[in-house]
Amino acid sequence: MRSIWNGAISFGLVSIPIKLVNATESHSVSFRQIHLDDGGRIRYRKVCELEEREVTQGEIGKAYEDADGTMIPITDDDLAALPIPTARTIEIVGFTPAERVDPLQMDAAYYLAANGVPAAKPYTLLREALKRSGKVAICKFALRGRERLGMLRVVDDILAMHALLWPDEIRTPEGVAPDTSVTVRDKELDLADALMDTLGEVDIESLHDDYREAVEELIAAKASGEEPPSVPAAEPGGKVLDLMVALEKSVREAKESRGEAVAEVTTIPARPTPKQPSGKKSTSTARKTAAPSTASAKKSTAESTAKKTTAKKTTTAKKTAETKTAETKTAAEKTTAKDNPAKKASTRKRSA
Repeated sequence: MRSIWNGAISFGLVSIPIKLVNATESHSVSFRQIHLDDGGRIRYRKVCELEEREVTQGEIGKAYEDADGTMIPITDDDLAALPIPTARTIEIVGFTPAERVDPLQMDAAYYLAANGVPAAKPYTLLREALKRSGKVAICKFALRGRERLGMLRVVDDILAMHALLWPDEIRTPEGVAPDTSVTVRDKELDLADALMDTLGEVDIESLHDDYREAVEELIAAKASGEEPPSVPAAEPGGKVLDLMVALEKSVREAKESRGEAVAEVTTIPARPTPKQPSGKKSTSTARKTAAPSTASAKKSTAESTAKKTTAKKTTTAKKTAETKTAETKTAAEKTTAKDNPAKKASTRKRSA
């Protein structure tokens, strides 16, 4: 890999010669500007506004524009003569736990390669010291015309450096948070947690740039004279009216995409209360409903009364029969009693 900067790491009195290499590369598809009428390239030419002629790169320098428009020329020699130690040195100023560095400050990333055999020993020493401490080194360095803040850390078996923004370059998030006061219910949080658990951890290595791939397919199709691949239109996203419904649907779709079984939960809506247009209709209905019940009640009462009457008649008849029988027996006994004394008297007379 080609180095973009050569210098040294200043670690106390230890100097470690290094080469700075870009740790990232862009895979973006770049376009050129063309003239729509004939497809000709649009080019920019560097023209001196005083002489009104095109100038070469060797004729171009840099200058600082003052507030009144005056140009103050600055040469590379002027910058190289600045009395700062970071002009060709990555100066370590301290160490801190990695979690204390705000990710908002992180900028471009670089690999630091040991420059030469003598640099191997101090390079390895700094790497192992950072590993054992579990900390990162905060440093300052000058690159591309400005002094920058940096963070050194260990990646595998090499030293990597992240350029950091200065603290005063981080804007305060004023007016970004919602202005209205919102209360989040526990059920909504539970569903959000369930969605996070369902989505699970992400394998960053498996992610790729879908947009770039689609653009490359489009270019390949047009270059070969074929029809560009058709893309199904995305469903229009409606306004989320119910957060709970949206969360439940998200959890269900996430589980389905992972091949997990989803229990279908059907919510039965409450039965609406029937409307009563007028009191007459309700009264009529009530009367119609009550009519069969009244008829049944009357029928039951009649049957009950008939049974009771029959029972009474039967009982009366029994009592009457018993009374007559008793009276007959009594009369017979009395008659017998009258006859017996007469017989006894007749017997006595005969004996005398």
